[in-house]
Amino acid sequence: MKKNVGQPSGAEELLTRVLDNSLTAKLGELASGVAHELNQPLGAIATFAQAGIRMLDRPEPMVARALDVFKQISGEAINAGEAIRRIRRLFDQDTIVRTRCRVEDVITELLPVLEGLSNQWNGQIEFAPNSASPLLHFDRGKLQHVVYSLVKNGFEAASGVQAPARVRIVVDSDRYGVETSIRDPGPGVPPELQRRLFRPFVTTKSNGTGLGLASCQSILESHHGSIGFENLAGGGCRFWFRLPLPTE
Repeated sequence: MKKNVGQPSGAEELLTRVLDNSLTAKLGELASGVAHELNQPLGAIATFAQAGIRMLDRPEPMVARALDVFKQISGEAINAGEAIRRIRRLFDQDTIVRTRCRVEDVITELLPVLEGLSNQWNGQIEFAPNSASPLLHFDRGKLQHVVYSLVKNGFEAASGVQAPARVRIVVDSDRYGVETSIRDPGPGVPPELQRRLFRPFVTTKSNGTGLGLASCQSILESHHGSIGFENLAGGGCRFWFRLPLPTE
């Protein structure tokens, strides 16, 4: 099945803006919070370290005062570690609401939003479920977040390479699970980023937060799934994620 982009309705445009803005705002707030949480203890560590060096680099070192400064450094390092743990908790998936459904049905439900997204990029979205996949237990909303994020990344990657930008979603299944792939004709992932692409704060975008793919990976791991990518020989990139069949 191929979906070509037409003019979305006002409701679809609103839904797209709400979803896009909410995700952007959420990631922006998270990035700002991370910067605030870490800048303060790291700045304090640098200041105390410089003071400690000056106290010891004297004809008569101020050992007692330097020890106090080093205690302050230790405390600030503990604060930085706690800040990192708070950040990690933001990616915890403790609120998963699983329902029994098919991956292609969840993507079909999301298509009006994806079509509105493609319209923003003057592009096309194609959806090709090869066959009816088995029923799985997963959180519909979280899976839609993953698909939306990967499709949005695809349009952004393809925007400067191909006009109109075409992003294609394919759903396949086998006896082990269901695999969904999102293909784009963009430049692919640079070699220097490939091994750490799913780490938080790693991004190829000048204004990106580097949290979108990290959150996708966190969601899929909470469903015992996996995510990956490959640069295509003919150009472009394919991101994929797999969800396993239920064991029962």
